[in-house]
Amino acid sequence: MAAGPVDWALAERVAVRVAGTDPLARSYHADSVAPDVAELVPLAEELVAGVTGLRSADGSARAEVVDRAAWIHANIEAFQRLLGPHLDRWTEKSGGGAVARSATRVAAGAELGTLLGWMSKRVLGQYDLLVADPGGSSGGDTVFVVGPNLLALEKRFGFPPREFRLWLCLHEVTHRAQFTGVPWMRGHYLGLVGESLSLADPDPGRLLASMREGMRNVRRDGLRAFDDGGIAAVLATPAQREVLGRIGGLMALLEGHGDVTMDRAGDGHVPSAERFGRVLRERRKRQAPLAQLAQKLLGIEAKMNQYAQGEAFLAAVEAELGPQGVDRCWEGPDRLPTLDEIRRPDAWLARVGGPRVVV
Repeated sequence: MAAGPVDWALAERVAVRVAGTDPLARSYHADSVAPDVAELVPLAEELVAGVTGLRSADGSARAEVVDRAAWIHANIEAFQRLLGPHLDRWTEKSGGGAVARSATRVAAGAELGTLLGWMSKRVLGQYDLLVADPGGSSGGDTVFVVGPNLLALEKRFGFPPREFRLWLCLHEVTHRAQFTGVPWMRGHYLGLVGESLSLADPDPGRLLASMREGMRNVRRDGLRAFDDGGIAAVLATPAQREVLGRIGGLMALLEGHGDVTMDRAGDGHVPSAERFGRVLRERRKRQAPLAQLAQKLLGIEAKMNQYAQGEAFLAAVEAELGPQGVDRCWEGPDRLPTLDEIRRPDAWLARVGGPRVVV
């Protein structure tokens, strides 16, 4: 059996090297993180359920504090599980000599490793269905907290540790409540991801045509062409853009709902919440220009924009339907907003309809 198109072992080695280690990872401060997170995740779940009414059918979350290397390993496993079958199919279709395939494997592994290593230095917490695999070494259905990164931020900005840790847990368990408390959400999300991957075509002619179209968009719109998802969105075919629009709308809804829920669930429990949010937003803005460009090209900036777009959508929905208006989105996949409807809530309200809720 031929080797796959990505050297996963190389990707992990490169990522761990790029990630480096933070001195706080081995300090006495690190000893408090795991007990705190184990205590705060169940509290966060109760606070989130009180605000949203969403409770996981799978019981309580498993909380795990990891270092950067362990976070990288869990995500490498997820990429292998998700992308492996599709990458093998593309390799069979695209052909190419053994030498070319070997060079491509190494290049792909090095590029993926560099990206994951860079991300591992910035991520604080993660709940992601693509990582949550019950059969994987990470244990499945896990809320991850990257301890060294958490400690570094607490020390740099003087954050009260217990408050900041609860604030972070609130956001991650909100995502878990969305995916496991709405019965159809998990399958729908994974189905969208699978659909987007199945539409990818390794045919060089079609790829070249997509690249030409993408370059025309870049020449016309400049860097704004990358606003909806980076290079992947620019090179997408019309069919792929339609799926990406549905994924983008869903993620903007979930991220905006996550931020709003975090603030409401933390009211009275996280007095410093406003400062936490302000500092992290300013921290993103102060990045070096090259890092900002990389985030735009990779679609990371688009993900960040989803928070603000999702919050604005929810504000418009609540103004029309009342505080529980977002519950209309949980009625079924056909009720979810597209990315265009996230930006134009009136279009979603006109499509979904429903009586105004008097509060």
